[in-house]
Amino acid sequence: MTSSGYDLTLFELENLVKPLFKTKNHSSPNTARVSEEILRSARMSEIEKWIISIRRRIHENPELAFEEHETSRIVREELDRLRIEYRFPLDTTGIRAMIGTGKPPFVALRADMDALPIQEGVEWEHKSKNDGKMHACGHDAHVAMLLGAARILKAREGNLQGTVILLFQPAEEAGNGAKRMIEAGALEGVEAIFGIHVSHLLPSGSIGSRTGALLAGCSFLKVVIHNTERGSNAILAASATVISLQGIISRETDPLDPQVVSVTFMKNRRVDLDGMDEVEFGGTVRAFSRENLRRLFKRIEEIVVAQSKVYGCEATLDFFDDLDAIYPPVVNNDKMYQHMKRVTIDLVGKTNFHEVEPLMGAEDFAFYSEIVPATFFYVGIRNETLGSVHTVHSPQFMLDENALPIGAAAHAAIAERYLNELPL
Repeated sequence: MTSSGYDLTLFELENLVKPLFKTKNHSSPNTARVSEEILRSARMSEIEKWIISIRRRIHENPELAFEEHETSRIVREELDRLRIEYRFPLDTTGIRAMIGTGKPPFVALRADMDALPIQEGVEWEHKSKNDGKMHACGHDAHVAMLLGAARILKAREGNLQGTVILLFQPAEEAGNGAKRMIEAGALEGVEAIFGIHVSHLLPSGSIGSRTGALLAGCSFLKVVIHNTERGSNAILAASATVISLQGIISRETDPLDPQVVSVTFMKNRRVDLDGMDEVEFGGTVRAFSRENLRRLFKRIEEIVVAQSKVYGCEATLDFFDDLDAIYPPVVNNDKMYQHMKRVTIDLVGKTNFHEVEPLMGAEDFAFYSEIVPATFFYVGIRNETLGSVHTVHSPQFMLDENALPIGAAAHAAIAERYLNELPL
């Protein structure tokens, strides 16, 4: 017997024939057994090698936001082989797949697919073949882990008391792919969603997250100050403005509630021969709540306008909200977080689960978390022996592929146990 081109293992065959058990009691010993069985399946040699091979194929051919055509083709090809139904396209290259009864409840799992405009600096057999492009944020691994979960869940489909939605999303790095997936119907009927990101901060194979705010909301900022008459000075106005902006964080915010206003570039140009100057500067604004982001935007605008006027100049200000460049914070729902924690502790043990601190990085998974209860968590990939120690977005970024079955198992166990334990 085959599963659309794949030889099924004995474990897969047995689980396709009959469900193991059904329960709504998340304290039952049987629920921990689900996690253990799923992890054993993910670690089977055939499945582990398959997951790693998919990651390597995608890594060799990194594609930028909304250009993930080959990556999307690979995903659809594997879904076809597994006989998993899907909708395509959602938002250019996105995919919405479905496993289970086709009826409520619906729980979603998400993986992002896009790469970064970075030249890979790691020399290895599967180095990027696309000049100036690299999977330097682990999205190749995210796709491979979600496909691994898909294979496991398909083999256990008879156990599912509802439907698992698999979202393969474009453009996390640029373009707010999550927001556009939502607009295309990605969350139709979905009552909860979970997402994974690899982390070089956690030991390989461990799990980490926290309840509440996990990642910051983020916006970019651009200011243009220009002279309005002879005697006005755009350079002085811009310099004074930048200095004043630094006082927002140091003098006006709660030091126990981290926020950022950071000017990261400044450039000047002569507009005409009469000495009319124009200065452009910009940077980033970050906070752990939309309320704080709005307050920062208000104060930045007030300071830019006032300081420009002091020096006889005018200013224009842009937060790029019309380009969907404002990311809300990622806030983990406590009920979903506790479910994820319980399930993954059954997978990796208490000592391999870490309560992590919030990070100022941003993630467009936040758009999902604003609509339905959600939890975002990390799978550790840190392995000093292999050199998997570099931060994401580094040309030297690499990951310990031994962690991939853990991520696949976490996805699958969280989804199956959500359907069989949490919904009323």
